[in-house]
Amino acid sequence: MLNTLFNLITRLFFSVALLSAHTTWAKDLIQIEGSSTVYPITRQLSQQFMLAEGTKTQVVIGITGTGGGFRKFCRGRTDISNASRPIKETEKALCKANGIEFLELPVALDALTVVVNKQNNWVDSLSLEQLNRIWRAPSENVLSTWEKVNDHYPNQPLNLHGPGSDSGTYDYFVDVVLDKEISRQDYIANEDDNAMTAEVAVDRYAMAFLGFAYYSSNQDKLKAIAIIDENGVATLPSVENVTNGLYGDLSRPLFVYVNKSALDKRASLKRLLELYFHQDNIHRTVTKSGYIPLSAEMYDQARSILQKGKTGSVFNNEDLSSNFEQFLHGE
Repeated sequence: MLNTLFNLITRLFFSVALLSAHTTWAKDLIQIEGSSTVYPITRQLSQQFMLAEGTKTQVVIGITGTGGGFRKFCRGRTDISNASRPIKETEKALCKANGIEFLELPVALDALTVVVNKQNNWVDSLSLEQLNRIWRAPSENVLSTWEKVNDHYPNQPLNLHGPGSDSGTYDYFVDVVLDKEISRQDYIANEDDNAMTAEVAVDRYAMAFLGFAYYSSNQDKLKAIAIIDENGVATLPSVENVTNGLYGDLSRPLFVYVNKSALDKRASLKRLLELYFHQDNIHRTVTKSGYIPLSAEMYDQARSILQKGKTGSVFNNEDLSSNFEQFLHGE
């Protein structure tokens, strides 16, 4: 409880500090909202930008989950939306209804990571089928102990943690693991990945799913679960395994979506995004944040979209390989 409160206070302090990084408040404010997964990348690049800008422009970043971010973005209330999944058709329709055109810019790759407490010594790997059985709605208040997952596991409570339903991480997990069915609801939901990490770190019987960066920076407290594929091969999340395509279905792209009208009207927003997608900056910051950089060709295409102001979306969760091909070819 104290860890959760500390993290909430820290996030609140950072939001205020980001808004008023200097004693003089800027007249120009860039507003960003959305995914906690993308937050570490956007935060670091925004800090670089504000140091370069001085007091001319300030950036404020909110964390409401990908879905919450899109609800604001598609009503014209924010300039950039951090997203850990592609924009949905319903969100595109909301943007269209409100006259919001947008640029879709992939930022990095992530390995959605299933974690347990570091002291968990009975499970090292699980299949997607096992994860489905654990997280599906009919298991609510039924599959409640580790023993019910596997007879060899202890007869102790299975304490599940995960993002709330506004999270893009939740949406992606549901799409891949539960075939788009809703999950059980008797888990501890939290939009703050740092808080969720802290909760799993003190509970030997906990399990959670979150972005790779939050695991990689807490490996002294958390243990990652290897995912067993259809051939029986168990693969741990790692930069190498994602880059080589070995981590499979739980690898995913991360995005920022940009309001086209705001980009056209505000030179400061253009400067922020030029710094954001500068080849050296983006590669270094993505790596430092614990995620996997895209190829140089992907970042070249993102810069081209920025320069041309090209709007629209090519990404969905159905066929990401084809989506990347479409993006690279400007289709």
